[in-house]
Amino acid sequence: MKSTVPVGTAPRVRDLLHGFAPAGDRVEVAWNPEFLRESFAIDDTLRPDRLVLGFDAEHSWAEAVLRQCFDKIIASGTPTIVTDWATAELAKASANAFLATKISFINAIAELCEASGADVGQLADILGHDARIGRRGMRPGLGFGGGCLPKDIRGFMARAGELGVGQALTILREVDTINNRRRERMVDLAREQLDGNLAGKRITIWGAAFKPDTDDIRESPALAVAQKLHELGATVTVTDPQALDNARKAHPDLDYVDDPIAAVQDADLLLHLTEWPQFSQIDRPASPPAPPPRGSSTAAAP
Repeated sequence: MKSTVPVGTAPRVRDLLHGFAPAGDRVEVAWNPEFLRESFAIDDTLRPDRLVLGFDAEHSWAEAVLRQCFDKIIASGTPTIVTDWATAELAKASANAFLATKISFINAIAELCEASGADVGQLADILGHDARIGRRGMRPGLGFGGGCLPKDIRGFMARAGELGVGQALTILREVDTINNRRRERMVDLAREQLDGNLAGKRITIWGAAFKPDTDDIRESPALAVAQKLHELGATVTVTDPQALDNARKAHPDLDYVDDPIAAVQDADLLLHLTEWPQFSQIDRPASPPAPPPRGSSTAAAP
């Protein structure tokens, strides 16, 4: 089994298989959590940074089968951890919870930097040079979305509560709160840029997918902001290299344009909310020269 599941699932699967499978109690259950990133699934499958193999204490042949399946990967030196079911089940959920915490931490620091005048980008670099912390995931922004991190941290908290240790993961509740607050802050910033009034304003949003290189809009921070701006009276136009079809189905009350340059025509405000490199590479048009003040005279160059 490879899915992200609540800890304690493997024994239930074993009992079901032993009760209903023709092989009965000869069936062995192995837990091999995947650590795939969306848009990088093939590379992460062929070149994982670790393998986790979980078994019960009575397994006899399942480990040999999995080692044969991953023979080339193991031979390449990939760290391979053989453990029990519960540890293997917790591995993926714990990894996602930690990543979510790291993202929300730097976003919380971004709020502090905004209030104090500090540079959060430089601060993230300073922190990232500490080998215990690292730079990856320390990029402030709108927060995380997608089909994994939001769902996993909430499921993690729920399962901890079922096991009677809910207090141990209350930190994740704040992680979720910080993540949602980043979207609210973006709406506030848009309102500030438009003199406090969003009604009737034309706002273009570059980005619909929850991250670059995918058409996945599940829990998309960009679309959450777009929808809120629309509800507050703005006319919102969204563009995205891959996710427009999905966005149209989920948010039919927004406007959509394929061309990012055309999307900003007549816009009062542009928000770049998904970090597609295509958007970052667009050259900003040169501003037209300001007209001379009234009453001034100009002389032609000789």
